[in-house]
Amino acid sequence: MKNILVTGGAGFIGSAFVRHMIETYADYKIVVVDKLTYAGNLDNLLPVKDSANYVFEEGDIADEATVKRLLESYDIDTIVNFAAESHVDRSILDPHAFIQTDVVGTYMLLEQARKLGIERFHQVSTDEVYGTIDKGHFREGDPLEPNSPYAASKAGGELMIRAYHQTYGMHTTVTRGSNTFGPYQYPEKLVPFFVTEAIDDRPLPLYGDGMQVRDWLFVDDHAKGVDVILHKGQAGEIYNLGGENERTNREITDFILETLSKPQSLVRHVEDRAGHDRRYALTNDKLRSELGWDVETSFQEAMRETIQWYVDNEWWWRKIKTGEYMEFYKKQYADRLEKAEQDS
Repeated sequence: MKNILVTGGAGFIGSAFVRHMIETYADYKIVVVDKLTYAGNLDNLLPVKDSANYVFEEGDIADEATVKRLLESYDIDTIVNFAAESHVDRSILDPHAFIQTDVVGTYMLLEQARKLGIERFHQVSTDEVYGTIDKGHFREGDPLEPNSPYAASKAGGELMIRAYHQTYGMHTTVTRGSNTFGPYQYPEKLVPFFVTEAIDDRPLPLYGDGMQVRDWLFVDDHAKGVDVILHKGQAGEIYNLGGENERTNREITDFILETLSKPQSLVRHVEDRAGHDRRYALTNDKLRSELGWDVETSFQEAMRETIQWYVDNEWWWRKIKTGEYMEFYKKQYADRLEKAEQDS
């Protein structure tokens, strides 16, 4: 690998991967393409913007001409596809954008990569493609049973990856990452949402009883895991990439409140999300045994570091929580919070 195209590299996990790769490999050229939708943010790449081996291009992976131009002009040999619409709540409100980026965009990358003979293609997916599990842990060979438009769109992209490997012999790998948290995460997701709301003493709308279980993975560990698979992963293989840290949404909320010394009275139990999966849990056994990767950062350490980052970097998130963000917030939570207040 010499020239790596990182799609969605201005997003949360993508930018963490870009920062990691530039800090780790001086001889790789990292070309970032991002559509800069609401969650794409060039501030996420400020730490590397002056690096000699970094280039940014604004563009849409669902646009054939853009993809072809980038692959050819930068002599790309490796693609790492982080580009995705990724918020379940938004997928329920408007599935179209998810199909366009997560399915059509993945296809466009694959097709141009096939035509140009790109050496390696890595797809960043999610544990949500498995659906929910009451007990035990998902393994890579388990069936895909997505329950939201977001999860279905990611599963669709994965199936295209499989088809291009099986049909055309492309060197593809896939990671199914668990719930990821850390600095620079757009504040619609649970951790940055509740941290930034709690800082301002605003109510925290906790879905249902808050006992939904997720496996939590620190973003730096996620980036390093993709790095390992990119270098050591076997063609055609899928790897679970999880934190093996199961916590309920209520536990996450309590940790945030305790760390910030905020009262429990901020919590509001609101109407649950439609089709809300009850539990995600996966095992990293394959990744650990075959490639030697493991989680480096403890959950408590990572959470404290993350919360402190949002405390110290209000410049980053306060300008985000205006305009489009507030429109989404009102659409998603205003009625739920009003009803919760009436019922209390």
